[in-house]
Amino acid sequence: MKRLCLIRDICRSISEYEQEFQKEHGICLNEGMVICSLKEGKLSSGEIAKKINLTCSNTSKVIRSVEDKSFIERDMGVEDKRQMYFSLTEKGAAILSEIEAVDINLTYPLDKLVS
Repeated sequence: MKRLCLIRDICRSISEYEQEFQKEHGICLNEGMVICSLKEGKLSSGEIAKKINLTCSNTSKVIRSVEDKSFIERDMGVEDKRQMYFSLTEKGAAILSEIEAVDINLTYPLDKLVS
């Protein structure tokens, strides 16, 4: 039961963090994770899905949302024209810098996870 209560507290803390994150940056955590996953360069939607641990369907929806906000752009694959790759725009790189400059403050003390 102790583990279940711990998981509940962690989930609550993450939920509270997401609300603050959205207020501060104007994007949800999943959108932020897509932006963060593109930090190293171009990725396909499948590669992004693996990095952020979402289904391909959910990832497509988040990608579309981030693309509509002009944080990322898509390019056609060179060898396979059906393949799309995504990368950060200047606006996306700017919000990534903004996100990385802010410390993560979770309401759940992380030192309790070690015990």
